Amino acid sequence: MSREIDLILKERFEKDSLISVATVDETGKPWVRIVDAIYIDGAFYTITNAATNKMKHINANPVVGICGEWFSGHGKAESLGYIRNEENTNLADKLREAFASWYDNGHTDESDVNTVILKIAVTDGIIYKDGKRFEF
Repeated sequence: MSREIDLILKERFEKDSLISVATVDETGKPWVRIVDAIYIDGAFYTITNAATNKMKHINANPVVGICGEWFSGHGKAESLGYIRNEENTNLADKLREAFASWYDNGHTDESDVNTVILKIAVTDGIIYKDGKRFEF
């Protein structure tokens, strides 16, 4: 990914952003859901529960479709594990800060070991800015 595309992605998504994440189940049926995510250094990050269908699909096939605000593409998804794991401390702090407006509304339960950080490393896509199309 070029520096220019990375800068566009940062400008647009380096804050609490709604993106769609598409997965495929074991029968080949596609599923799409909207998640709150933040873009950091070539990847989107969100917080989810390891027991969701989304995570079951990702465990079977980590290739996902992603889209949001004049961007669509693909990524490789992986669980980074329990949000309170020591290796997740810095990233978890960034996510709590980005998601502060809704984080403590009862949706996120950090005492549950199934509360994990999901990373989606962007592999390719198309993004538009100022009437120009960037494909990578």
